[in-house]
Order: sequence, then structure tokens, then C-alpha cells
Amino acid sequence: MVYQSHDTIAAIATPIGVGGISVIRISGPAAFNMADAVFRGSAAAKDSVSHSIHYGSVVDPVSRETIDTILLSVFRNPNSYTGEDIVELSSHGGYYVSQKILLLLYHMGARPAEPGEFTLRAFLNGKLDLAQAEAVADIIHSKTERAHKASVEQLSGKLSAIVKDLREEILNICSLLELELDFSQEGIALTDKNTVVEKLLRVEKSVNNLSASYREGKIIKEGIRVALVGKPNAGKSSLLNVLLMEERAIVSEIAGTTRDTIEESILLDGVEFVFNDTAGLRESIDTLELEGIKRTSRAIEGADVILLLLDGSLNHSPEDLNFYNDLIEKYRNSKSILWLINKSDIKTKFVNPLGIDNPIWISCKTHEGINALKKRLLETSLPHYDSAAASVTITSGRHRDALEKASLSIGSARKTIEGGLGGDFAAVDLRGALNYLGEIIGITTPDDILNNIFSNFCIGK
Repeated sequence: MVYQSHDTIAAIATPIGVGGISVIRISGPAAFNMADAVFRGSAAAKDSVSHSIHYGSVVDPVSRETIDTILLSVFRNPNSYTGEDIVELSSHGGYYVSQKILLLLYHMGARPAEPGEFTLRAFLNGKLDLAQAEAVADIIHSKTERAHKASVEQLSGKLSAIVKDLREEILNICSLLELELDFSQEGIALTDKNTVVEKLLRVEKSVNNLSASYREGKIIKEGIRVALVGKPNAGKSSLLNVLLMEERAIVSEIAGTTRDTIEESILLDGVEFVFNDTAGLRESIDTLELEGIKRTSRAIEGADVILLLLDGSLNHSPEDLNFYNDLIEKYRNSKSILWLINKSDIKTKFVNPLGIDNPIWISCKTHEGINALKKRLLETSLPHYDSAAASVTITSGRHRDALEKASLSIGSARKTIEGGLGGDFAAVDLRGALNYLGEIIGITTPDDILNNIFSNFCIGK
């Protein structure tokens, strides 16, 4: 994105389509003049006080056709979202009306806003730091109360305040080490090595605690990922349909019907669970089915919970048992595995050679055991919400990566001091830690990262 501060930009800030209202946002030095060129009301935008609203009409200045009756809102710099002059035109919602108004503004000289450009201008004009700007997009996309709360905390500046405090502590240590270099020729020591190490350990622990909160934050933001896994015709697609309470997946008695993963989510007591219905795992020579099995493996790798579904009407072959054993051995320490035995409504032939502990018997036909499954899923999710020792929860992988790099730099500086090397070597690592933490709030963030962040925003925000 090429940022031109002298441009005046315009975009529809509400979702495109039919609705009660549509808001067209204009920001930049010519915002008031452009609005006045098409607005006919009791007061001109350029003569209005900030944070005032005026009733009137949008009129095509060439044809003099009245497009719509609207409300015009005025926000003067610097007390606006972007820090620039802003006008918002609230028209009736609809495809034609909002697009027509937008085209008139383009004819007046406005440039179409890039994705996230309003928030980018807010960041560049000092209205928000980068972490707060990212929280704007997170609030828009939040699906649960927990996700919304985490985003609001970040937008309020809680994360930014912690990062700034950490940078301040590191900067003080770094300044002390660099100042000592000026007196090293005289043999004067301004700092005690043990004191510096203790300070670095404290900062390192705080950074690690904040980084560790990402385990919880990722799940808050993206939900708990659940893979439905089992042999063909075990009832995976039927179970997905029961959980969603709709016929989302195709159900057939023909084995191998599911060739691709199907992803859908549900909320259970405010927790989002994202289910992946996967292709049945078995030996196959069918090209499409083999691709489905590969995608099943990827879904399992990305899951937090594996629902291992067995057909309760069948005994299982040695090959099946080997498959289940291999799966358990591979993931027992990294994922929660819940055993489900389907078809509890019929006379079962199922035996338990694996010694399955506490399986959940269900019936996709009668819905027996479904509530028990939901309860167990919620119980399984609880460990994912107890990891954060920090006062806020980070939900961004970018923030987690920056914190991990900062921790490594702080640790390297600490080891340098412990090893008796000069403070100038430690100071280099600490400067690196300052840069990594600065990337979180936008002090030292490269342009390519900024462009990537804001390109993922919706247009009009």
C-alpha cells in the first residue's frame, strides 16, 4: 500500500448489500469540500462544528437528481478516527444508493480507500498504535464473548502498556550497561553483575509469560479445532450433522463418500468448537480418496482435540487396531483424544481390545449420548484456558513470534553477563529485544509487515 497523506479517500464502511443504512466514509484534507459538493442540507460540512450531525439530501451536482435523504456527520481533525477531517454520509442501505453516492465522491476527486486504510491513517497519525489497530479487525471478526473481550482489552491499550513497560525496563538496563562503558577505562563499575542478571531474569520471565498466553489466545480467537476421525462409515458425517442440527455433510452407506474435509463451527457455552469432518482412513487406490486421506492427516495435525469414532456394531481387524494404537501413541501428549462408540441404538458386537478408558456411547440416529459428548468437549477445553500467567492474553501469532525473539535476545544478554563478557555485547542483544518488542506496537515495524497487516482489513475500516 502506498500511503499518500494528501489524498482524500472514500469507501463504504458498512457491509455491501441491502440493509437499514449504509455509511460512506470520507477522510482527508478535502473531505468537507467533497461532501458539500453533493450535500444539500441545513448546514455545510465546512461550517459545522466537530461531532455534529445534519439532515439533508445527496444531490448529483450535474443532473441535479436527488439520490437519497441522508444524515451527514462531521469530525474535525485531530479529534477523529483517522486524525484527519472526516465526513460520514449515512444513507438508506442498498446496492444502488450507496454505490451511486460513492461514485459521485470519486467524480469529486476522492480516491477509493485501500483495505484498512482508514485504520492505517489512524496508526500513522498517532491515534492508535499497531497492536490497537490490529484489535480493530479482531473485534470485527470476533465470534465469542471471550474473543470480543480479548480484542477490547487490546484496543484499550492494555497489551501496549505492558509492552511499553517491558521496553522501558530493558532500555534502563541497556542504558546502564552502555554508560558503564564510558567509565571502564578508569576501572569504575556502576552496576553489580548479579543485580543486572536478576533484572534480566525478571524481564525475561514477564516476556515468556506474555508469550505463553498465546496458547489460550489462539483458541479464544480461532476456536478449539476438533477432528472427526475414524474408518469409513463409522458415522463421522452423521455426527457432524447432529452437532450442527442440519444436513451439512452427505451421508451414505457407500464407504469412502467423504473425499474432502468439511469445516463447520458451533458454540457451546460461549466456547467455539471448529469441527473437521474428515475422509475415512483406510487403504485405498482411488486417487480422490487418497487425496482426502492426506487432508485428513493435515486436519489431525492442526486439531486440538481428536474425536476417534468407532462403529459399535462391528468388531475391528488387527489392521484397525494398529491404526488406532499408532494414532494414540503419536498424539497422546499433544492432543486430547476422546473415544466415541457410535450406533448405541442397535445390538452391539463391539469388544474393547484396546482397553478404551471411559468411551462415550452415542447414537447419531436417536441422539443418545450427544449431550454427554458436548459436556466432555467443554471439560476438555478447560485446560486450554488456564495457561496465561500474564495479565492480558495475546491472540496474534505475530505478537507471539516477536515475544519469543525478544526472549531469546534477553536470554542471550543474560548469559553474556553471567559469562563475564563485556556489557557492550549484552547491550547489542538488548537493543535487538527492544526492536522485537517495538514491532508489536509499531515502533520498529517494517513496511512489508504493515502492508500485510492492513491488507487483511475490510475496505472501509
